[in-house]
Amino acid sequence: MWYVAGHRPTTVQDYVALVEIDLTGELMIAAAAASEDRLSPDRIDEVLEVDGEGGDGMGRARRRPGPAGRSPG
Repeated sequence: MWYVAGHRPTTVQDYVALVEIDLTGELMIAAAAASEDRLSPDRIDEVLEVDGEGGDGMGRARRRPGPAGRSPG
């Protein structure tokens, strides 16, 4: 006899994970299009739409207002 697990509905979404996946994809696209070997910190900030000043000690504190639908949560 075979046991088949029931299909669970996908009603729960992890919005933080979805944003992280989106941002990772954007970094991958930017890296693939770049002529240099590595993206500079300034270019990373530009791609992620963050201010390079102040914040968490790494210089990437606040997302700048960007296109609609691109807020982190």
